[in-house]
Amino acid sequence: MPDRLMLLDTASLYFRAFYGLPDSIRRPDGTPVNAVRGLLDMIARLTTDYGATHLIACWDDDWRPQWRVDLLPTYKAHRVAEVNAGAPDIEVVPDALEAQLPMIRRVLGLAGIAIVGAPDHEADDVVGTYASHAGIPVDVVTGDRDLFQVCDDGRQVRVIYTARGMRNLDVMTEQVVVGKYRVLPQQYADYATLRGDASDGLPGVAGIGEKTAASLLLTYGTLENLLEAAADAGSGLSSPVRAKLEAAEDYLKAAPAVVRLVRDLELPSLEEAGARLHPATGEARAELERLAVDWNLGGSVRRLLDALDRTHPS
Repeated sequence: MPDRLMLLDTASLYFRAFYGLPDSIRRPDGTPVNAVRGLLDMIARLTTDYGATHLIACWDDDWRPQWRVDLLPTYKAHRVAEVNAGAPDIEVVPDALEAQLPMIRRVLGLAGIAIVGAPDHEADDVVGTYASHAGIPVDVVTGDRDLFQVCDDGRQVRVIYTARGMRNLDVMTEQVVVGKYRVLPQQYADYATLRGDASDGLPGVAGIGEKTAASLLLTYGTLENLLEAAADAGSGLSSPVRAKLEAAEDYLKAAPAVVRLVRDLELPSLEEAGARLHPATGEARAELERLAVDWNLGGSVRRLLDALDRTHPS
């Protein structure tokens, strides 16, 4: 099997699992386990269907980094449950999901699945760094359109997009992104900045929607070039568009650095992270099988173990 790296936007997946399965699925002590079950089933299916040989569960060490908030105070502001001075703010997460996060980390650890985060950065930045430097084909699994930035047909980097559900996955390549949005992946951050994204607290430029944003980037290539044209009275840019960009001047100065993925984090190599998939054996396997019963994880652990066993068929 040729090497292929799969990068999980882990929070995106465990939120989807939590809302996709009833939280009446519980341990004997009453703790819900629907997100644990759902995530394990997703991993088993995805790694098998897409032939992953390496896997990293990318983690939000900081879901709302202060440096992004300093640039754009509205960034994810609607998702803040509690402000923490000197530490990451507390995100709005249902208590029934919050209780499952330690279980998720424990089960992934026992299964030998690498979990990688980075201080002061989101999982998206971990994805961006690995996807940009992996040296082998990469599949990024996410429900976040911002990660379309990494699609690169030449380097065989694509996004397995989950927004329509696990039964309707969209494989986003560079060609597909261009066909759907009329922008290149490397233009996607500028495109998102212009059109805005309410889910991330990005207001966008008032009066500029997806079609106009794509059209402007087709003409000018980058947001920087577009803003230079807006500042040049003789550029040919229409007066209404020029006025809209001028009204959003402060936002447009700050937002691009917020939206663009960080691609140069100092992260462990694939080997150092233990990214290569392998069967769970010995005490770790026995513990997983015990937890499958004690935590009421049903067949999800078995399906994950079977998927891992297939990475080294006898």
